[in-house]
Amino acid sequence: MGMKLLIQNGRVTDPASGFDDFADVMIHGSIVEKIGKNIPLDEVHERIDAAGCVVLPGLIDMHVHFREPGREDQETIIGGSQIAAKSGFTSVCTMPNTTPVIDNQALVRFIKLEAENGPINVYPIATITKGAQGEEISEMGELVKAGAVGFSDDGKPVMNSLVMRRALEYSRMFGRPIISHAEDLALSEEGIINEGQNSVLLGLKGIPREAEEVMISRDVLLARLTQGKLHIAHVSSGGSVEIIKRAKAVGIRVTCETAPHYFSLTDDAVAQFLSMAKMNPPLRTEEDRLKIIEGLRDGTIDVIATDHAPHLSNEKMQEIANAPFGIVGLETAVPLVITELVKKNRFSVVDAFRTLTVNPARIIGIDAGTLAEGKTADITIINPEKKVIIDEAFIASKCKNTPFIGMELYGSVEYTICSGKVVYRKT
Repeated sequence: MGMKLLIQNGRVTDPASGFDDFADVMIHGSIVEKIGKNIPLDEVHERIDAAGCVVLPGLIDMHVHFREPGREDQETIIGGSQIAAKSGFTSVCTMPNTTPVIDNQALVRFIKLEAENGPINVYPIATITKGAQGEEISEMGELVKAGAVGFSDDGKPVMNSLVMRRALEYSRMFGRPIISHAEDLALSEEGIINEGQNSVLLGLKGIPREAEEVMISRDVLLARLTQGKLHIAHVSSGGSVEIIKRAKAVGIRVTCETAPHYFSLTDDAVAQFLSMAKMNPPLRTEEDRLKIIEGLRDGTIDVIATDHAPHLSNEKMQEIANAPFGIVGLETAVPLVITELVKKNRFSVVDAFRTLTVNPARIIGIDAGTLAEGKTADITIINPEKKVIIDEAFIASKCKNTPFIGMELYGSVEYTICSGKVVYRKT
């Protein structure tokens, strides 16, 4: 009948139902059998003492780069899954900008097959266009059949508005989101960091926030036209939050995500960390950072996703103009959410973690992101009072490209449980 596992003394928090109370959780096999006070210990095979901890639905990261196929030297599906488990995630969505890009059934199946040997659930996102070239829509029906949960040319925008229109119309038939990397390439034009005071001082080519905002405006209007399901990736600017808020207010089907670095850092970090603080979209100003936090608070921003992007240090440590965009984000996600949102900005745990559980599950249409009786036992146990030091040893990823090295943060992932199995336990 499967193992019985009892989680005791924790504060059980389910953002989906709003349940938030001290309780025990009994897991039987892969299912949550009971949630209640003082569940008796008879025939329990394993017990976890979650005193001082929050017991949450397994976290979901709907935006990671695991680099396989093509760059297994940077990361693999299994390696990335292990890092995700250590970071409290039981489900992740892999972006398709690998080599080759994920634009056919065989490659979607490859990712799913590969992930079966890993500790967590991996959901592939396939390309919007063939070869991610932005010209011809990929075989969406076939890709959904193979297991794709959404479509994105992430890393690149779909510059052609007609192609984007067709993508939204076509994907609508399958109820899958089109995930937009919102960037007008003519405006961003090989920029390196946010256009503003710091780009001028450092003598680096700037990317104006309008490059993001113009594209979000276009995509929102196309979503209005097509009634398609639009999701905006990695929102970085306060103006973008405003546009999305207005679109939602008039009933356009749009959701969006931001990443922890956009509510934790500003482009001031570039002078200090150089290429380690280089990402696309770039870190913006303090005003933008505060508006991102506000957008998370009022629900305009639905999801926090890491945009976990491993790069080897010999590539990332080049001079900033030549270095690739992106940072690793899985391992710092929980500490940044606890430190920046819960501690500094007084978010409730329910509100902070809605963005990492029920909301992403709804957007990509998976049966996960809730902690309730009869549901699959995907559970993350976090100690919000425990400090973690983000050093080279803490970052277990092969690639350690993060500007957060050296920081002391709150929020330690103690256990990750996927389908009733303990896949990570902090030693």
